[in-house]
Amino acid sequence: MSTRPISDHAMLSDCRSAALVTSDGSVDWLCLPRFDSPALFARLLDEDAGYWSIRPTCPAEVTRRYLEHTLVLETTFHGRDGTVVLVDALALGSRERGHSLGVGSPGVLLREVTCVEGRVTLETEYAPRPEFGLVRPLMEPVRGGLVARGGANVLTLSAPVPLRVSGSTARGTVTLKAGQRLCLALQASSSWAPDPPRRSPWHVHRRIKDTVAGWRSWSRAHLGYRGPWEKEVDQSGRVLRALTFAPTGAIVAAATTSLPESVGGERNWDYRYTWIRDTSFTLQALATATCEVEEAAFFAFLARASATQLDQGADLQIMYGVGGERDLSERPLPHLTGWRGSAPVRVGNDAWRQRQIDVYGELLDAAGQLYRHARPLDGLTCSFLVGVAEMAARRWQEPDQGLWEVRGPGRHYLHSKLMCWVAMDRAVALAPVLGVADRVAGWKQTRERIREAILTQGWNPKAGAFTQAFGSEDLDAAALMLPMVGFLPGDDPRVRATVDAVATRLTDERGLVHRYRAADGLAGDEGTFLLCTFWLAHALALAGRKAPARQAFETAASYANDVGLLAEEVDSLTGEPIGNFPQAFSHIGLINAADAIRDSGG
Repeated sequence: MSTRPISDHAMLSDCRSAALVTSDGSVDWLCLPRFDSPALFARLLDEDAGYWSIRPTCPAEVTRRYLEHTLVLETTFHGRDGTVVLVDALALGSRERGHSLGVGSPGVLLREVTCVEGRVTLETEYAPRPEFGLVRPLMEPVRGGLVARGGANVLTLSAPVPLRVSGSTARGTVTLKAGQRLCLALQASSSWAPDPPRRSPWHVHRRIKDTVAGWRSWSRAHLGYRGPWEKEVDQSGRVLRALTFAPTGAIVAAATTSLPESVGGERNWDYRYTWIRDTSFTLQALATATCEVEEAAFFAFLARASATQLDQGADLQIMYGVGGERDLSERPLPHLTGWRGSAPVRVGNDAWRQRQIDVYGELLDAAGQLYRHARPLDGLTCSFLVGVAEMAARRWQEPDQGLWEVRGPGRHYLHSKLMCWVAMDRAVALAPVLGVADRVAGWKQTRERIREAILTQGWNPKAGAFTQAFGSEDLDAAALMLPMVGFLPGDDPRVRATVDAVATRLTDERGLVHRYRAADGLAGDEGTFLLCTFWLAHALALAGRKAPARQAFETAASYANDVGLLAEEVDSLTGEPIGNFPQAFSHIGLINAADAIRDSGG
C-alpha cells in the first residue's frame, strides 16, 4: 500500500487532466486524456499500480516550487557532488495563451533535468500500469525511447538514454555534468490509433518553455484580488483553472479518487466530477480570482448538462462527468489496497442518484451572480432558470440527502431549505431579466414560507443555534452559510450564537472545524474540513469580528503544502492533510473568505 503523505504531492495540469508528483521526483498519479480517465500511474493508491521516477542515485537535499505564476513544477536536488533541477509539466497546446489554455492540450507529460553544478548521476524507473494497475504492458525498445502496449493504451516514452527493460518496468542511469540537460516525454494514445510520436530533446525543451508562457499569460490576466493573502488567492485561482476541463468549462472537485476522509476507513470517494452544489461558491471565487470568462463557461456547462431533466419533471441531478455525462455509477477496484490501506478504492460516485434540493438555490444564485449586470439571456436559458425556480417552489418541503450526501433516509436539512430560499430570492431578483413578472408574487410568497420554516424549525433553543436539520439538536457547519447567502445579517444574535456554537462545539484544539459530529451511517470518524474552517472565517468577518476571522483563516491556510495546495481535510489525531487532493472546495473557501475579510476591513 502507498504510505507517502498526501501533502507531499504537487499537481501538474493541462486543463484536461492531471498528474501528481512527489517531492523526490516520482509521478505517482496520471490520468489521460481526461481527469476521470483510468489512471496510467496510480502508486498513490497501491505500490504496484505504476509510477515514473527520476532522481539522483546519491542522497540529496530537495527543494521545490512552481515556476512563478505557473503550474510548472521545479524540483532541485542538491547533492554532495552537484546540483540538478528537474522541471515537470503537462504540455498545453502550442502557443495557447490566456483563456484558451487547455483547448488543444496534446496529453503529453514533459520532464527536463538540467545539471547546474558539478556532476550528478541520475536513475529513472518507468513502470506504466494502465487501468489503475490492471495492465502490465509489453515494452518494445525503439530508437529514442520505448513503446508500451497493453489493454486499450499505447504509450510512447521519449528518452534519449538507454533503458533496460525487465518485464513491464524500464530502468536507466545517466550522468550529467554542469550545463548538460536530459529531456524526456510521455504520451498515450488508444491501441487502435497510430503510436504517439517520439519527441526530440529540442521539442521537449521548447514545449516546456511554451507551457510556462501559457500559464503566465493566463495569470497576468487574472490578478483580480488585491489585499491580504494575495499570493494564496492567486495560487488558488490557478488551482481552479488547473481543475477545469477546458473543452466544456467543467471544474472537477479534485484531481483524485479514494484518498480517504478517515485513514484506513471506507469514506473513500471519487471526486473527479463536477457538482452543482459547488456552483455559487465557485462562481464567487472565480469572480474574485479569475474573471467572467471562466464564470460563464462553468455556468454554461451546468446549464447544458442539466437542462433536459427539468423538462422531464425529474429531480435535477446533483453532479455530472466533465463532458456532461449523467451515469456515474460507482464500483470498487478490489485489486488496489488504497492509500494507507484505506479501502475500498472506488471509481464513479453513486451520489449522482441522490436527491439534493439545495441544487436549485445553487444554480439560481450562480445565475444571479453571472447576470447581475443584466447581461442578455437567450430564450432557452431563461426557460431553464424559470424551471429551476418552479421546481424549488414545489419541492422545498420534501426531505433529501443534504449537502453532505448522507447515504441514508432523507431528512429536512436546514441547508437544503436555506438554498431553496436562495432559489426564490434570486428568482425574484432575476425576474426582470427572465421576463416573468407574473410569477414574482408567487415566488415571494414561497420565499416567506421557507423563511418562516427556517426561523421556527431550524432554530433550536436547546442547542442555542441553528442546527443540522429541522427538529435536530445536532450542529452542522453548513449553518454558517445563513449570513453568507444573505438570509440573515452577520451580526444577528441568532447568527452570532450559531457561529459561537460552531467555534466551540465543532472545532478541535487546532482551531479546525468539523462538518458535524452526528452519526451518518458510515463507520469511522472523519477529519476536520478546511472548507468549513474557511466558512467560519467568512462568517466571523460578516459579523465584524476581524481578529477571530483572520485567526481562523490563517489556521486553515497554514495546512497548504509547500507549493500552496490544499487537501480536503485534516486528520484530527495527527494533524496530517487527508482526503482527495488538491481539493477545489478548500481553495474556493480560501478565496471567498479572503475576500470577505478584506471587505470587512480585517
